[in-house]
Amino acid sequence: MKILVTGGAGFIGSNFVHYTLRTRPECRITVLDALTYAGSRASLAAADQTRLELIEGRIEDATLVDRLVADCDLVVHFAAESHNDNSIANPAPFVTTNVVGTFTLLEAVRRHDRRFHHVSTDEVFGDLELDDPERFRETTPYNPSSPYSATKASSDLLVKAWIRTFGVKATISNCSNNYGPYQHIEKFIPRQITNVLSGIKPKLYGAGLNVRDWIHVDDHNAAVWAIIDRAKPGSYYMIGADGEENNKTVVALVLELLGKPADWFDHVNDRPGHDLRYAIDATKLRTELGWEPRYTTFRDGLDATIAWYRDNEAWWQPLKAEVEARYARQGQ
Repeated sequence: MKILVTGGAGFIGSNFVHYTLRTRPECRITVLDALTYAGSRASLAAADQTRLELIEGRIEDATLVDRLVADCDLVVHFAAESHNDNSIANPAPFVTTNVVGTFTLLEAVRRHDRRFHHVSTDEVFGDLELDDPERFRETTPYNPSSPYSATKASSDLLVKAWIRTFGVKATISNCSNNYGPYQHIEKFIPRQITNVLSGIKPKLYGAGLNVRDWIHVDDHNAAVWAIIDRAKPGSYYMIGADGEENNKTVVALVLELLGKPADWFDHVNDRPGHDLRYAIDATKLRTELGWEPRYTTFRDGLDATIAWYRDNEAWWQPLKAEVEARYARQGQ
């Protein structure tokens, strides 16, 4: 099988490449990545290079996308601008990549009759109250809060329309917050881990009560393969591992696992429009496709993630000063 992975040098995409090459010896992968600040050749350096090709380019480039789609059996679409803070500061790249880029891929997939899996986020559904017993399901209405989540919602709706109107053989997954190796250190969990490893106090938005439903990236990618292997075209699935924790608890656990006092952190300005709570109901995925997470507790997954960042300082340390300087300018 020849697979085109968009955004395959980014966080979740690069982990998908490693996971696939490790578990699927029949697969060859072409990665298409713009190699912006969030993508890195270094994230793919440890992969089997005999079954991997990395092409630097943008998913809005219709000529390039058409050529690559024609030469593959399956497209797995991870490429996205994905950082909420950046979308608030400058929404334009999010519209270009997430909306126009997805449209470009869908048109190529339609022309060449290729299978397509679209990777999305639970943020398209907005947020839940902290005491709400409900969780996001496949039938939850879209209610995005930020430019990022609005453009991801738009891309989901494009895929759904291309499935219904043009018969594109696509599936969609909406996943909760990922964490794990190769995640850019601007993101919440790796920022806190690398802060402590650098002797800097972790930073907590506001009161730290915002809740996310955390899943280890390997569990996410195993679920993506379950959908590719066993789901019917046109199906949608929620991916989550029952990992609800608020930000304050996450910081406390990072401090505990790294041997620091529980109060060794700083409060910083909250994000504008910060969603309160995300929570995923993955019943459909579990019952229909038989998927179960490997990391059954958030603590185990976080411990493994901390070990990776401790052992791979050369990957993240060159980014650290710039990231912290940018957050300092934002009062965060």
